[in-house]
Amino acid sequence: MVKVAFLGLGVMGFPMARHLAAQGHDVTVYNRTAAKAEAWVAAHGGRRAATPAEAAHGQDLVMACVGNDDDLRAVTLGPDGAFSAMAPGAVFVDHTTASAEVARDLYQAAQQLGFGFVDAPVSGGQAGAENGQLTVMAGGDAAAFAKAEPVIMAYAKMARLLGPAGAGQVAKMMNQICIAGVVQGLAEAIHFGQQAGMDINAVIEVISKGAAQSWQMENRHKTMTEGKFEFGFAVDWMRKDLGIVLDAARENGARLPLTALVDQFYADVQAMGGNRWDTSSLIARLAQKG
Repeated sequence: MVKVAFLGLGVMGFPMARHLAAQGHDVTVYNRTAAKAEAWVAAHGGRRAATPAEAAHGQDLVMACVGNDDDLRAVTLGPDGAFSAMAPGAVFVDHTTASAEVARDLYQAAQQLGFGFVDAPVSGGQAGAENGQLTVMAGGDAAAFAKAEPVIMAYAKMARLLGPAGAGQVAKMMNQICIAGVVQGLAEAIHFGQQAGMDINAVIEVISKGAAQSWQMENRHKTMTEGKFEFGFAVDWMRKDLGIVLDAARENGARLPLTALVDQFYADVQAMGGNRWDTSSLIARLAQKG
């Protein structure tokens, strides 16, 4: 059992913190909207803090899962930020999908203050968080990761250190590049089959046993066929992530023509009012334009 704070109780953070409490850890939570933190404490015990600094004070580990770079800076830096209250030897674990640049900046700030920082974005969506089956991609120092890993495994099926600070965020960018291409390909295949009058479920049952198989195919083909897009990661968040990817590609010289194209397809979905639809809603764009 360790003393741990969790900052950010959104659709991911709320169940992730729940798994920590279920494992017997001493959990303090902070959320920008206090009512959500109060609801978490009412359901799972522990304590609610009024500021990130209050939550982080005296903790062995501080976990965060917030929206973007600016949100992450808000909960870490400044007089009310977690960094102002963390003790030497503690570790801050950031599960936000953010830029590699902010991860490296916060790592340097943590080093100067005498505690560890691990960038550890996750994959698996809301269902993975609810079921404790997330995949965690980490960057940072081996000693800090070793201290955090046993606690992270309360809500993860896989966690691995992939390099120095920022490496976790770069790995998450690669993850999102893969997802963007796969979902667009699946959307086009289903749309094509519908136009050709095929029994989509029957075809998927066959081709999912071959080289075309993917998680997206197995888990999203039925809802895509039915035009239901209420299952998981929202288009607004995917566009945020792809923006991070494309900014990083401009910096490192990588050429990502498919990713840039799919990002624009998601912009089309947003224009259709699909901001909160899940990422499989790319097929709705094809149906509209078909």
